[in-house]
Amino acid sequence: LPVQDGSRASREKKKTVSFSSSLAEKKISSAAGCIHSMVEGSELKKIRPNSRVYQRYYLLDAGLQALFWEPSKKESDKARIFLDSIREVRTGRNTETFRTSGVYEQISEDCAFSIIYGEMYESLDLVANSAEVANIWVTGLRYLMQYGRHALDILANSQDSLRLRWLEQLFSSAADQNKQEVIEEGIPLQSAVKLVQSVNPGVSSGKVEHRFKEIQRLREKTCQVTKQEFIEVFHDFCTRPEIYFLLVQFSSNKEYLDAKDLMRFIEAEQGVAQASEEMSLQLIQAHEPSEEGRQQGHLSLDGFTSYLTSSECHLFDREHDTICQDMSQPLSHYYINSSHNTYLIEDQFRGPSDKSGYIRALKMGCRCVEVDVWDGPDGEPVVCTGHSLSRPLALHSVLEAIAKFAFVASEYPLILCIENHCSLQQQNVLLQHLTRILGDKLYRDLPAEGALYLPSPYELRRRILLKGKKLGPDSDGEVSEEDEGAEMSQRIKAVNAAGTEKDLLRELSDLVTLCHSVGFKDFKTSSKAQKPWELCSFHESLALRLAGDSPGDFVNHNKHFLSRVYPNPMRIDSSNMNPQDLWKCGCQIVSMNFQTAGLMMDLNTAWFRQNGRCGYVLRPAIMRQEVSYFSADTKDTVPGVSPQLLHVKVISGQNLPKPKGSGAKGDVVDPYVYVEIHGIPADCSERRTRTVRQNGDNPIFDESFEFQINLPELAMVRFVVLDDDFIGDEFIGQYTIPLECLQPGYRHVPLQSLTGEDLPHAKLFVHVALTNRRGGGKPYKRGLSVRKTRKGREYTALRDLGVRTVDEVFKMAAPLLREAADLRGNMQNSVAVFRELCGVSAVANLMQCVLALGSRVSGPEGTPLLLFDLKDNYPTLEPQGPLPDVLRRVVSTYDTMVNASKAVMEFADAIYEKILHIQTMAMEFHEKLKSLAMKEGLKGSKVSRALESFSWNITILKGQADLLKHAKAEVEENMKQVHDAALTGNLSKEGGGLSLRSFSITRPLSTENGTTIITIGNRCGWESSNP
Repeated sequence: LPVQDGSRASREKKKTVSFSSSLAEKKISSAAGCIHSMVEGSELKKIRPNSRVYQRYYLLDAGLQALFWEPSKKESDKARIFLDSIREVRTGRNTETFRTSGVYEQISEDCAFSIIYGEMYESLDLVANSAEVANIWVTGLRYLMQYGRHALDILANSQDSLRLRWLEQLFSSAADQNKQEVIEEGIPLQSAVKLVQSVNPGVSSGKVEHRFKEIQRLREKTCQVTKQEFIEVFHDFCTRPEIYFLLVQFSSNKEYLDAKDLMRFIEAEQGVAQASEEMSLQLIQAHEPSEEGRQQGHLSLDGFTSYLTSSECHLFDREHDTICQDMSQPLSHYYINSSHNTYLIEDQFRGPSDKSGYIRALKMGCRCVEVDVWDGPDGEPVVCTGHSLSRPLALHSVLEAIAKFAFVASEYPLILCIENHCSLQQQNVLLQHLTRILGDKLYRDLPAEGALYLPSPYELRRRILLKGKKLGPDSDGEVSEEDEGAEMSQRIKAVNAAGTEKDLLRELSDLVTLCHSVGFKDFKTSSKAQKPWELCSFHESLALRLAGDSPGDFVNHNKHFLSRVYPNPMRIDSSNMNPQDLWKCGCQIVSMNFQTAGLMMDLNTAWFRQNGRCGYVLRPAIMRQEVSYFSADTKDTVPGVSPQLLHVKVISGQNLPKPKGSGAKGDVVDPYVYVEIHGIPADCSERRTRTVRQNGDNPIFDESFEFQINLPELAMVRFVVLDDDFIGDEFIGQYTIPLECLQPGYRHVPLQSLTGEDLPHAKLFVHVALTNRRGGGKPYKRGLSVRKTRKGREYTALRDLGVRTVDEVFKMAAPLLREAADLRGNMQNSVAVFRELCGVSAVANLMQCVLALGSRVSGPEGTPLLLFDLKDNYPTLEPQGPLPDVLRRVVSTYDTMVNASKAVMEFADAIYEKILHIQTMAMEFHEKLKSLAMKEGLKGSKVSRALESFSWNITILKGQADLLKHAKAEVEENMKQVHDAALTGNLSKEGGGLSLRSFSITRPLSTENGTTIITIGNRCGWESSNP
C-alpha cells in the first residue's frame, strides 16, 4: 500500500512512496528515498512521560541539519533537534517513557522508535502510523548520523555504486551474447525479462514484460530495452525494502555489509555459535553476485537477499534433519508415526485401495501401518475394508510392497497391525505369506519374563513387529475378533464381549510377541494386570473421553504401555482427528488417514520431522518419568517446566499465488497471515496480521506477536496465509513446525500447498525469538518500577499428603526451593533490567545488549567512556572517565547482574544436590505410600489425592533442580556473549577491540573525514567524535 499516513503529499491526494509491488508505484529502498520522504514530512505521535500523546508533523530541514516539528508552542529554534546532537536512533518501545506509559499496550512495537539526543541523553519517543513510515525515519536518520550534511552528495556520487556497476556488467554481458554492437541500443525484451528472473525467479515473466512495455509506452518507444530501463525494472522487481532496512541496521557504511558487519549479524541476530570473519567471507563468496563485491569482501543488497533466502536462513533447524534424540529408551516412551487404513488412497467407503498407499506412507517415515485381512477368492487372503465398496488387494502384493519399502525412510522398527478376519484355512495362507515374504525381518523373540518395559527402537532396528490377537497358553483357539469397533462396543456394553469370537491359528498367534492386542477395561485394572508387551486400542471417542475425565491416569498408563487410537468409524470421508488431543495424554500410536490432507495431517507430518523423519519422537520428560505429575488438560503452567515466550514478527511475504480453488478474479490476492500455536490447552492460541490489499508479490505486514508456551516440548507453530478477497477458496499456503525445531533470528518460511507440496518461490519472511518468561516480562509496563522484588515473588508450593513421615521429608525442601527460586529470579531479573537500560527489546540477548552500548559510550574525543576488562570469567565494566547519569546506571545494573550471576555459580550446585537428596529420601516411601496413607486413616479418594500429591511434589523437586542447572548454563552463556560482544564491538581493554578468535581479517574502526564510526548490532546508531 502507498505510504501516505499523514504526509503532506498524501493530503494533496498524490502518491509519493510505496511498498506495494503495483507496477505504477515506487518502492522506497534507498537512503535517498528515505531522506526525500523525511524532507516532505510525516505525521507522528509523540509520547510524553505523563502518558499524554501529541499528534505533530515532523520534517527534516532542506539543509539536512535538523529535525523540527509543527505545530509547537516552543520557539522555532527549540522545536527542533540538531542531527549532530543525536546519539542513537532506537527501534521499538524501548525507553523508560514507552515502558511506563499508560498507552504501552496500544502502541505497536513495529511503529515505535525513539531519538536519543543531547548530553543528558533525552529521548523523543515517536509512533508512526505504519511500520513502513517508522522504517523510513529510522533508516534515514541513521544514514544522516553517519554522513551528516554531506549525505546527499555522497548519495549522488556513490549511491549503490557496487550494485549499479554489477547491473551494468549484467546488461553488457547480455548485450554481448545478443551480439549488439552498440550497447546503448539495448537488448531484446525477452533477454531483459530473463535477466530479472535470474535474480527473482518467483516473479512471472508476464509481469516483468508488462512493466517494460509500460515504461516504453510512456517514453513513446517500442524498440529494445535500454540499460536505464533495465535498471529501473530490476529495482522494481528485485529490491525488497524490508531487507534494505535490515541491511542499513547492520551495515557500518549503510550501503553494503563487510565481513565484520555480516559476522555481527549472524552471531548476534541469527544465533550462530563460533561465528568468525572467515565464515562471513565464505558466505560472501557464496552469495554476492558481483565479482567486485566478492573480491572486496562486500555483501550488497542482492547478496544479502540471496543469503537470507538460502537454506542457511531456513526457519527449520537442519540439525533435526538427522536423528537427534536418544533412541535407546523403551518403545512406550516415543510417539510413533502411524497410518490408518493404509491401503486406502481416498475415502474409506467408496474410495479405491492401492498398495501405493503403503509405499507413500512408508516413504513418509510411517512406522505403524494397518493391514485388514479377509478371506478372498481362490483361497488367497485379500486386504480391504470390510463391508465397503473398496476394491480388495491381494495380500501377497501388499506384503511385498511393505517388505521392499519398510526401511527406506527409517531403520527403526515397523509395527504391522494385522486385523485378522480370515477363516482358519486362509489364516494358514496368511501365515505362509508373512514368514516367506517378511522372513528374518519379523521379530519373533518372546519378551523377558518380568520385564517392566519394552525394548528400545535402537534394539529393534530393521525389525517388523506384528500387532494382533494372541492365544493364551491354555486357550482353546478362540479370541475375540479383531475389529476396530470392538472396544467401543465393550465400553457402551452393546454386547457382553468385545466383538464376536473367532478361531485363531496357534502358529499365527506365536508370531505376535511385543504388540499383543488386549481389551481395555479401566486404568486401575491395567495398572495391576497389563503387561508391557500388551497393547490397548482405543476408539477415538473413548480416548477423548478418557483424556477429559482422567488425563493424569491416561498419562501414567502410557508410561509403561503402548496405546493405539484409531478414528471414529463414522468418519467415512476419511477425515482426521486432532493428534495433539491424544499426544498430550501420551498416546504413542495415533492412527492418521495419510490420504487426507488438511490441518490435522499438517500437524502430524510436521511433528515427525523433528527427529530425522525416522517415525519416532521422544515424548516430553514429564511424561516418561516413573513418578511425575502432569495433567493433559492443564490450562496453566506445568509444574517443573519453565514457560517460554515465543516472539514472532511477520515481516513480509514473497510470490504468494492465487488460491488453487478460487474463482476467476485475476491473479491478484489480498493476503493476511495467521500464526497459530498448537499444544496443550494452555498453549493453544492464534493471532492474525492485517490484510495487505492487492499484493501477492511482496506484501509487507510488519506485525509482532507474543505467545506464552507452557510445555515447549509439545508445542507447534503453524503459519497460514489466506486471501481476504476470495471466491470459492481462501487458502494460499501453510507451514507447520515443532517449536523445538525453530531457528532464531531472521528466517524465511517456505510455504506448502494443502497437500504438503512446496509452493515454488512462495515464502514468508519472519523474525523469531524465544525467551524465558521472567526475562521477557509481561507485554505491558516492563519499567524498572514494576520489576518483581524478592518480597513479591511467587514460589511453587509443595502439597501436603496427610502422611506425617512423608510430609516431614518434603518440608525439608521448602527453604531450598525458595533459595533456588531466588537465585534464578535475581539473576534473570538483573539481566532484564540491564537489557532495558541498554535500550533493546525483551527478545534481545546479552550480545545484542553490549553491541547496542557502542552507540552511547563514545566520549568527546571519540574514545570510549566504558570498556570491558576480560581477564576474569566475569567481564567487568570499567569507566574510562567521568560518566553521565545514564551510563552510571548502566554500570550499576551490570554489576548487579554479574553479582547475581556469580551467586548462581557459587551456590547452585550445593542446593541442587540437597534437593536431589530430599527427592531420593522421598522416593523410598513410593512403594509403601498407599499402606502408609491407610495407616494414617486415609481412605478412598483421600488416598488417591495423597498419591497424586506425592507425584506433584516429586515433579516439583526434579523440575526446580533442573531449572537451577539450566540457570548455571544460562549464566555461562551470558558471560560468553558479553565477552564475545566486547571483542566484536571494540569495547575490550585487552585487545584494543581486536578479537582473540582466528579471523582472516581484523582491522580497526574505519575513519572518514575525521569521523569515527562505531558499528553496533541490533537497534544501533553511531557517535561522531566531532559533533
